[in-house]
Amino acid sequence: MSALLDHLQSKLTHVCRCWAVTRRDGRVFGFTDHDRALQFDGITFKADSGMTARTLEHVTGLAVDNTEAVGALSDAAVTEADITAGRFDGASVKAWLVNWQDVAARELRFCGSIGELKRADGAFHAELRGLSEALNQPVGRVFERGCSAVLGDERCRVDLGGAGYRTEVSVDVVENNRVLRFDAFAGFDDRWFERGRVQMMSGAAEGLVAVVKSDRLDGDVRVIELWEQLRANVEPGDAVLLEAGCDKRRESCRLKFANFMNFRGFPHIPGEDWLVGYPTASGRNDGGSRYQ
Repeated sequence: MSALLDHLQSKLTHVCRCWAVTRRDGRVFGFTDHDRALQFDGITFKADSGMTARTLEHVTGLAVDNTEAVGALSDAAVTEADITAGRFDGASVKAWLVNWQDVAARELRFCGSIGELKRADGAFHAELRGLSEALNQPVGRVFERGCSAVLGDERCRVDLGGAGYRTEVSVDVVENNRVLRFDAFAGFDDRWFERGRVQMMSGAAEGLVAVVKSDRLDGDVRVIELWEQLRANVEPGDAVLLEAGCDKRRESCRLKFANFMNFRGFPHIPGEDWLVGYPTASGRNDGGSRYQ
């Protein structure tokens, strides 16, 4: 920082901006508005990407830093296919002010993630959200009958790597990138993967994840329908990793996953019907629990 400050206080400066975009699949892309490529932190910041950004605007409080990254779609960097598939959704972003004659003299000016991402006229416009964005999200526990944990997380503690909870198979028939059919797919009960996850392991859609809407056995054929169409083409023969689904009920937690000790719901919360309840001669009216 001191080296960059000394440089900025001189009469002649040589500064540019560099951005590093790290996708959730681990791939890192570097961009710069300088006229030649730069390297630091093991990242090559390309100059031919057409990447630019608006002035970073830092404010006090919890407001989101207001900035936007703009660039041309390029097969060598950000492709339209990757944007359409959602591979850049939620990617982390870092931006530096750099002395291009001495890249060691630099300052990190922004750290956040990509928010809304649009495509138009062969270019992309990415909204950049600061770290304070997470503080604007509602937090707290919801008291409801169903379990509030996510299957396999630190609160649930189910090991999805265990036998019977995941399997990798190849797709036999694909319909509209949303309905997947598998022949001779046995060993799992009907609706076993319903509300579970599908992760593409090969093909053009490799790395994409979707949620299972329905899982049905039709004779020897298993039919899995997704809630949303995968945003990349899926072809017969592509490998798919399927994870068991959870409907958040205590019965499923106990019988399907043998995990009732970690059930995070409140099954004995009374429903709305108690508001219109009244005593009857045939029932118990001792004021005790209605769930005995």
